[in-house]
Amino acid sequence: MGKKEKLLESAKNSAKNYKFNDLIKLAEYHGFVFKRQKGSHIMMNHPDKSIFMNFQERNGEAKPFQVKQLLDAIEEHNL
Repeated sequence: MGKKEKLLESAKNSAKNYKFNDLIKLAEYHGFVFKRQKGSHIMMNHPDKSIFMNFQERNGEAKPFQVKQLLDAIEEHNL
């Protein structure tokens, strides 16, 4: 199992306590690119699918609902 699969499996198993840096890596592995940052908000988009995601870090961890949003986008758009 490669790193991409491990990050995806970890996110599916526990959206809580998911590291913010791992969330960004997971998004990048699935084709998302950094668009801009404004304050604590990091905005990423997927150039081929017109998907726009907004992520915020909280004490080094990703917010659980944002992990779920990314997982839903990956599944819905077959990324």
